[in-house]
Amino acid sequence: MLSQHKPQSTLTTFTPHYAVESNGTLPGPPPSQTAQSTVLERKLKVWCTSADGKTNKWEEWHERIKETSPDISALTENKLSGMITDAIFPVGYQILRKDRRNRGGGGVALLIKNRWNFDEPETGDRVIHKSSVEVTEVLQAVTRSVKHDQCSVIFFTDGRFSSSSFIMLTEASVAPWGVAVFEVTVDGQHANLTHLQLSRAVVQARQLRQVSWCVMVVVVSDDKDFLAAFAEWSLNGRLLVWSTKLLVITRLPIQQLQFLHSTFSMTNSMIVIVENTSDSSRYSVFVSLPYTSEQSTPLKVATWDRNKRLTLTSYLPLFADKFSRFLDRPVLVAVDEDNPLNKLINKENLAYQDGQKVFFTGPLTKLMDVLAKAQNFTYVNVRPPDGSWGLKHEDGTWSGMVGMVSRKEADIGVGLFGISATRAEVVDFTATILIDYWRILGGRGRAEVNPWSFLMPLSPLVWTAIFTTLLALPSLICLLSSCVLIKNNKAEKWLSDTFALIYILLLQDTSVPKSWWWERLIFGTWMMVTLVLTQSYSGNLMALLAVRHIPQPFQSLHDLIDDSKVITIWETESASVQYLHSVESGIFREIANLENKGRLIYRTQPQFAVSIDTLVRRGDHVLMEVDMSLKVYMAQDFTHTGQCSFYESREEFLPLMFAMIGQKDSPLVPVLSKRIIRVKEAGLFYQWMKEEEPNSTICSHSPSKITVKTSLSVNNLWGMFIVYTGGLSLSLLIFSLEIVTNFSSHSLQD
Repeated sequence: MLSQHKPQSTLTTFTPHYAVESNGTLPGPPPSQTAQSTVLERKLKVWCTSADGKTNKWEEWHERIKETSPDISALTENKLSGMITDAIFPVGYQILRKDRRNRGGGGVALLIKNRWNFDEPETGDRVIHKSSVEVTEVLQAVTRSVKHDQCSVIFFTDGRFSSSSFIMLTEASVAPWGVAVFEVTVDGQHANLTHLQLSRAVVQARQLRQVSWCVMVVVVSDDKDFLAAFAEWSLNGRLLVWSTKLLVITRLPIQQLQFLHSTFSMTNSMIVIVENTSDSSRYSVFVSLPYTSEQSTPLKVATWDRNKRLTLTSYLPLFADKFSRFLDRPVLVAVDEDNPLNKLINKENLAYQDGQKVFFTGPLTKLMDVLAKAQNFTYVNVRPPDGSWGLKHEDGTWSGMVGMVSRKEADIGVGLFGISATRAEVVDFTATILIDYWRILGGRGRAEVNPWSFLMPLSPLVWTAIFTTLLALPSLICLLSSCVLIKNNKAEKWLSDTFALIYILLLQDTSVPKSWWWERLIFGTWMMVTLVLTQSYSGNLMALLAVRHIPQPFQSLHDLIDDSKVITIWETESASVQYLHSVESGIFREIANLENKGRLIYRTQPQFAVSIDTLVRRGDHVLMEVDMSLKVYMAQDFTHTGQCSFYESREEFLPLMFAMIGQKDSPLVPVLSKRIIRVKEAGLFYQWMKEEEPNSTICSHSPSKITVKTSLSVNNLWGMFIVYTGGLSLSLLIFSLEIVTNFSSHSLQD
């Protein structure tokens, strides 16, 4: 229906290929072939012809329009394509085009003077015809309401959108940094070909997104298959990250778009629904809220009517950060496993059961409660079937909690998880919660006295100097005496001086015969030296006999490699194990090779407590774990036993940052990270750790030696008895030799 602003007129029928002049006469055909028209207040001029793709027909058509200035003009068989803009048409007309998309030829263009308003018959094959101006204004209103001074706009269409209308949209779009257009035709071609073309277009669009400061993607289509394919490939191709705004314009009812709910609810997306009525068009803007069911109705946030007003219908702005605080308090799935920072409460049933409700307590549980309250969500805990944190297998699949989050079986992985490049391929990490190092946990030996402690007051070098002096000094005295005495028994002199020096060393009474003063000076100097030695020895010996030594043999990775009997325990399918499997040389390659020798075994976190209490306490196993966990295990043991039964190695290795995890490209992760940083800066998390284990630092620096006051037993002094027994045995041997020698000499004399 046509209507002039002033006066009103209505076009009832017209016959193509001929013009209806204002005086009712026709230029050539007989009156029987003229168009019949009903004019209320004036007559209309209608001109229609076929161009057949020829240039002279176009020129003739332009000249005819200039001469007659028709109210309506149609050009068939124009063979136009989307690459040709509306600039080729005369000015002063509203242009409707139906270009031939899939084969050559065809194409219709209809020109209606600007002073006419018109209603277009519904054909169902295009989203926007006469309403292209309105859609342009809606797009302008939406884009201007969002701050994007440095943004680009990327258009996607299914090929059913009229070229003139689409070019009008691109020219009117608020895109300071440029516009990109991707057209994927869906009419008359196989769905697989559409998917292939769309996947390629998404890849190119992602490249544009990566080089742009910010991007808004506008999709115009009424085709369900096209919209579904775009949603799939835009997520798989990582086009729709949270920083990318998505605006979908369609005439499909909102009830028929439930298949897009999972995509639109987790992205920064809005849907503009064109609602055509009998007298006007109305545009509604919807937002799908995150973590709601597909059956839930999207939230209407704005409307636009023919008064050119964009009215907000909720307190949410356009493209609101709907993850900062949820509106409907959704229920999220948090996967976790029993560990020192998040202890499982119902430990009587550690076996994983589908649907079983599990509860945890600890610092991480308190952190999750703070996040849930701040963002208005609740959560349920689940546990991984294999009880592991997550390891990438050779076929590319993931196990444990990382696998559950990457497969979208869980929304949040509580952990904590060691940040690694391999895991970052399938999940996103929150802000760092802890930075820690791996250490060795070993069992402390029993306090004992070294039976050879009587040798320890003096160093081996001092003992060597004493025995050397006892041998060399008598020889020197004997040598000097032979120079001044004519008659001298050297052997007897050497023995007497040696025993005299030993008497002095052992604080025994001895006499110095009348001799030279230089000889007396040597003995006097020796007395002063032995006085210092004996006093130092006795004091140190008393201290050593009162000290109990606690063996802590494994202080470094080299100690583990050198000891052929010790077995190392590592966490099953953890980040550290992933690193051991990937390293090709160095000390960690040697540690990984221990598995081939049966000296490296794996346990899950819930099994650590039992392994520590049995294997590690026994002394032939050590646990490899992060420092924070080892301190908790030692604190728990101290709480139960009242003593420090384990020790940590002095050497630290494998530094790691620990965080929670979320689904890849999930908008929830950045929001959680902001709140986690605030909790850390306030010192709350470390305070929760101290409150959970008040004895966590008692055994951190336990001494390897302790002092006791008790009577000495044979076990403490059996080394001295061995020396005494050895001396008696040697004297008995010498006694036997002397008897034999004396008997032989008497026999020779006889």
